[in-house]
Amino acid sequence: MPILSQSTPLCLGSASPRRRELLGDLNIPLEVLAADVEEGVHDGESSLTYLERVVSDKLAAVYAKLAPGNRCSAILVADTIVVIDDTILGKPVDIEDAMRLLRQLTGRVHTVYTRYAIHALQRPSAKSIQRTVMSQVTLRAASEREIRRYAQTGEGLDKAGAYAAQGIGGFLIERVDGSYTNVVGLPLCEVVLDFVALDLLPEFP
Repeated sequence: MPILSQSTPLCLGSASPRRRELLGDLNIPLEVLAADVEEGVHDGESSLTYLERVVSDKLAAVYAKLAPGNRCSAILVADTIVVIDDTILGKPVDIEDAMRLLRQLTGRVHTVYTRYAIHALQRPSAKSIQRTVMSQVTLRAASEREIRRYAQTGEGLDKAGAYAAQGIGGFLIERVDGSYTNVVGLPLCEVVLDFVALDLLPEFP
């Protein structure tokens, strides 16, 4: 049974540079094969139901794109959302929209959910694990000037909630309850434990 190695890498079904960097920090060999699925929230869909649907769709899309005889030992897909007042906050469309999102978050506690799926390939009976991890983030109160100046850096324009915990946006974060890497985009503790459970990493580190 192939394990994660240079010859049988992980297929990362995500174009997120944060997820690629997080896995790279663990020296996990990987190839990127991004999933292309519809990510709009359906009417009446809860945040957790949305995550389950999108991650399942991503896994199916990546699996369908794999070439016959591919050398990957597993697929990993994930999706991260920011939730406040039972509302999913997406990525801002421009700087003004980023400011609007930041105004909703500063001075308050919000929840970050990441759901991921790992599907082990090239086994007599392929196995999958799906898991949702929750972290709570407290952003300090910020002035309108601070919000505008941060939004104008452009750092948060491609991120849910319009901020980056691992970047300049860290100046707003008072507290993280739960996994910090979950807030960045992938809860590494849980992911590694699931790699081990699937015999993809028999010895780590």
